[in-house]
Formats: sequence, C-alpha cells, structure tokens
Amino acid sequence: MEQRHLGRSGLRVSRLGLGTMTWGQETPPEEAAAQLTAFVEAGGTLVDTAGIYGDGDSERVLGELMRHVVPRDELVIATKSAIRADGRYDASRRHLLTALDESLDRMDIDHVDLWQLHVYDPATPMEETLSALDEAVASGRARYVGVCDHTGWQLAKAASWQRAWPGRAPIVSAGVEYSLLHRDAEREVLPAAEDAGVGILAWSPLGRGVLTGKYRTGIPADSRAATDRYAEFVRPYLSEQSRLIVESVVTAAEGLHVTPLAVALSWVRDRPGVTAPLVGARTLAQLQAILDAEKVTLPDEIRDALDDISDI
Repeated sequence: MEQRHLGRSGLRVSRLGLGTMTWGQETPPEEAAAQLTAFVEAGGTLVDTAGIYGDGDSERVLGELMRHVVPRDELVIATKSAIRADGRYDASRRHLLTALDESLDRMDIDHVDLWQLHVYDPATPMEETLSALDEAVASGRARYVGVCDHTGWQLAKAASWQRAWPGRAPIVSAGVEYSLLHRDAEREVLPAAEDAGVGILAWSPLGRGVLTGKYRTGIPADSRAATDRYAEFVRPYLSEQSRLIVESVVTAAEGLHVTPLAVALSWVRDRPGVTAPLVGARTLAQLQAILDAEKVTLPDEIRDALDDISDI
C-alpha cells in the first residue's frame, strides 16, 4: 500500500486508514485482531481511534493487540480527545491533557503518533486549547497534532496560530466527512487545509455505507440502517438525490468490472489534498473487500463524470 506524507509534515502514513470505532463492542477482540493483521499484511499503518469510542474499549482492544498481535512500531496510532463521556464538548487544557493520559494508559503506550482535537469547543478559548497540543508534543506524549470536524475558518485560525511563533506544534491533519454523497468540505475546509499544508483524513468515505449499493432495494436486516443506534446516521443519505449518485457509482463499477465500494473509495482517496480515507469494518470479510478495492484507480473520464453527477 502506498505511503503518503500527512500534509506538509514528515509523518508518512498508509493511504488508507483503519477506523476502530466499533472495536470492543460491535467488533469483538478476536475479530479486531484478524482485521488488524490483514490490514498490516496489506501494507496499512494508520490506525484511528478515540477515547470516546466504546467508552474507551476501542483503545483498550488496540492496546492489547499491540502487545500480542502487531508490534507498536509497525503502526501509526492516531487518537482523539475533546468529548467527555457524557457527550459534552470540552477542549480545555485540563480535560485534554487528562484525556490524553487516559488514552495512553488504556493503550499501554508512552506516546501516540497523531493526537487530534475531536471537535471544536466554542466555550474554550482556542489559544488555551492549542497550548494543550503544544504541551503534548513538548512532553513527548504526542509526535504530531491535528483537528477533526472544524470548519474552514476554525482550521485556518488554528493552523495560523500554531505557525505564528517558533516552537509551537503545527497542525498537520484535519479529519472531515468526505464522500461522493457529502462534498461540503470542498467549500471551505479543503481550501483552508491546502493553504495551511494540512493533510485531510476523510471519514465515512463510503457515504455511511450507502455508496456500496446495499441500500438500493431497501434496508437489509443486517445493516446499520436497520439498527436503532445507527438508523438516523444513515437515513439522510437514503434520499432520491443520493440514489441518483449511487446508481452512477454502480454503473461505473459495472463498466470497470469492480465493486461500487471500489469506485467510491478510489474517488475519495485520490482527491486533491486527501492523505487517507478512514474506513471501519465490523467484520474481517468487510475489511477484506475494502483492502481488495484499495488497488483500484479510476480512469479520468469516469472520475470527471462522478464529479459532475455528485456536484450538488
């Protein structure tokens, strides 16, 4: 798997990142072990987690796997902080540094490769929040820092603040939802990231699963949309407008003799500014389909056609 620099930093990561949001809950530890092994064998290095995932279970499982399945030094570990257990946003220096220490304890490691602000907290002055990122890097607890789900102006302000004085930890990544069904990031976030030299980590690149085509004839009983927990998460992408985009993806896939998943994933992966899409799978079979699809590169004419049909 190709390795890419994260923005204009020296950190190299695989061009596909493994998401672990379901680990320890929907995905049991033995299944997670199989996924991580397959991912690394395919050349993957970037593994994304967060302190809030599964009330910390995702990090605990990942830590156990680094002790017994895949060595720590073969992975680029990215985690996130700024959301409390009760769902409240808190990017205060006090909470962030405590949360980082708790993440390190759960994974039983002394540092993460990438520590990200999970959300923007309007109740905390940005300079206080960013000082926590500086402290994390200066103390060795994090090698690089980034942000997630910030608007264009929030990203630009944070990146500019960090560049304004020597010795501050630069913002190197921005996590954002990005797919053929959700291109809002192109309006502000992607231009801001390009200007600041920040790499994009695209979450939900398969349009919350809809771009795989599995919802074309209804909601499968074993799908996320059929569960109380995720029904509202998927529902916005089951509109007529989305259906037209999905049908275009399916048509392209049939013409290329690949899966709709491969078409949708390749489109995001090779967009300007994107370092890596982040993909999560509940099962090894799902992950293997993603890893097989990762090899696909879209012809320019198909990419252009998908750009046009999804430009809404």
